[in-house]
Amino acid sequence: MSTTAAAEETATSSSSPMAIERRGIPAAAFVEDVQTYLNQSGLDFNSALAFLQERLQQYKLVEMKLLAQQRDLQGKIPDIEKCLDIVSTLQARKDTGKALVADFEVSEGIYSLARIEDADSVCLWLGANVMLEYSCDEAKDLLQKNLENARASLDVLIADLQFLRDQVTVTQNAPR
Repeated sequence: MSTTAAAEETATSSSSPMAIERRGIPAAAFVEDVQTYLNQSGLDFNSALAFLQERLQQYKLVEMKLLAQQRDLQGKIPDIEKCLDIVSTLQARKDTGKALVADFEVSEGIYSLARIEDADSVCLWLGANVMLEYSCDEAKDLLQKNLENARASLDVLIADLQFLRDQVTVTQNAPR
């Protein structure tokens, strides 16, 4: 058994009841007694320290990825809310006889004036060069579902980041 595998086995099977995993993020073992930890893992001090430093780097890498996902979701949620608002406005204006006059972005920094009368459908950009036409009701349902999913994903990401930060703290404060 390699030293990393031995340390990982000890880290995951430590006497701590908190040794769990969250969505693929391994829990850090709380080391109360260094000598006991070294005896259980079968490692010398330098190997155990190298394992802990490697685990800390893994945590930092995962944290960077989760933070990038969090930024993406935090950017998408206002966009989805704005689209929902627009679809609701179109539905409210339908059959009133009043046209909706709006500026829309054609390209970055280029806007055009549009006059919208009785819109029965809208086109939603789905990504990957795909745009589909939906009725206003279908679009509203889809956008509402996407908004709920994005908020739920953000909540899970925040919980993952908190768990990860706890693991970083445990790893950084291991006795040296």
